[in-house]
Amino acid sequence: MASSTEVMGAAMGLGLVYWGRRALDLPTRLPTWDRWLTRLWQPAAAIIVLGVAVGGPVAVWLGDLFFGGVLGLGAVICWQLRSYRPAFWVGVGLAPYAAYMLVGTLLRLSGSDPLDVAGSSSNLNGFLVMWTGSLFFVARSQHKTLAAEAQRRLEAEQEQRRILGQNHTLEHEVNQRTAALAQQTDALRTTLQELRDTQEQLIQAEKMASLGELTAGIAHEIQNPLNFVNNFAEVSRELADELAEERARPTRDATLEAELLADLKQNLQKINQHGKRAASIVRGMLEHSRASTGERQPTDLNALCDEYLRLAYHGLRAKDKSFNATLQTDFAPVLPLVEAVSQDLGRVLLNLFTNAFYAVCQRQLAAAEPSYAPTVSVRTAFVNREVCVVVQDNGTGIPDAVQAKIFQPFFTTKPSGEGTGLGLALSHDIVVQGHGGALEVASEAGVGTTFTIKLPV
Repeated sequence: MASSTEVMGAAMGLGLVYWGRRALDLPTRLPTWDRWLTRLWQPAAAIIVLGVAVGGPVAVWLGDLFFGGVLGLGAVICWQLRSYRPAFWVGVGLAPYAAYMLVGTLLRLSGSDPLDVAGSSSNLNGFLVMWTGSLFFVARSQHKTLAAEAQRRLEAEQEQRRILGQNHTLEHEVNQRTAALAQQTDALRTTLQELRDTQEQLIQAEKMASLGELTAGIAHEIQNPLNFVNNFAEVSRELADELAEERARPTRDATLEAELLADLKQNLQKINQHGKRAASIVRGMLEHSRASTGERQPTDLNALCDEYLRLAYHGLRAKDKSFNATLQTDFAPVLPLVEAVSQDLGRVLLNLFTNAFYAVCQRQLAAAEPSYAPTVSVRTAFVNREVCVVVQDNGTGIPDAVQAKIFQPFFTTKPSGEGTGLGLALSHDIVVQGHGGALEVASEAGVGTTFTIKLPV
């Protein structure tokens, strides 16, 4: 009997240690205590061996001592873990066993048998085992619940840290991207400013090229009236000398003097006529070179077309003396005046005429056609309350694939160095945006090109 009691006490003590460790999560919360508790099997084994060898009351006292020590350790551990909720239930589960052990020990010390006092020891032990097991189960369940909550909190914290990390990463990437975009914006702004500066320079170069063409034409055109002025002045000087000689003779011929005076008067009229023509050319040159004020004035397109056709032709001949072309004009006899900026329309006409002469010159140089006669014509008409100016040539023509691009800025069919690609683009802007008209093109490669300007009256 003694050995069985001893074995049962040692076994119960080890059971309490095993389930208590699991219920209180001692490996995590009290690792030092847990290491000592895992070694309790050694004294339990020693007590069992000693009880079997010795037996008697000593074995009972050893078993009770081991079980009581386990209860005491449990009480100390529960106290240390008093803030941990499962420790409360473990303590409540151990309290009846502790009371039972205390009462049994006091009864033995008084000489009484605790089994006689309790009446039914097996029922009492069974109740205590159920009580302790139930509360250990409650403690274990709470431990699992708390562990699950802790795991959820840990996962939530990890997720929060991950989100924060992602936020920091995204914020860093956004800052980097913002800095990169800012640099790109600054670079694009700088590039845009450079493009604007370059565009202004190219536009100015195109204007200067146009002015150069005009100046060459004017220099050639003004030479004609100046030659007339010089020639008639020389003839007038000779007539004046003859008149002076006739008047110095003793016998004067009145008829001859009248003829000389009539010729002299006629020469002076010619000098005055060609002088005015030279002054008109100079005035036109000054108006063309002067910056446009944007003020519209009634403009005679017939006179403007005739003026700039000859200026463009003589400008090309000033570069190439061997070039000759046929100029054809068909001006409407009654053409309404158009409210326009004459300087701007003059630039448009000069550009169209210059391109036309360039096209016929290129065809003449490229193709050996004995019967080919370079021809540039200009025609005006008044149709549907619009004044139309048609500039036509029989030059190289424009391919269909190129016609859609000729009004684009910087697009040119001329070789590098001979054109900026802004002439037709500026002409299109002047006619369409500046005067509310239209600039159209029709061309066939190898046949010729026709540009039509339409301006509302």
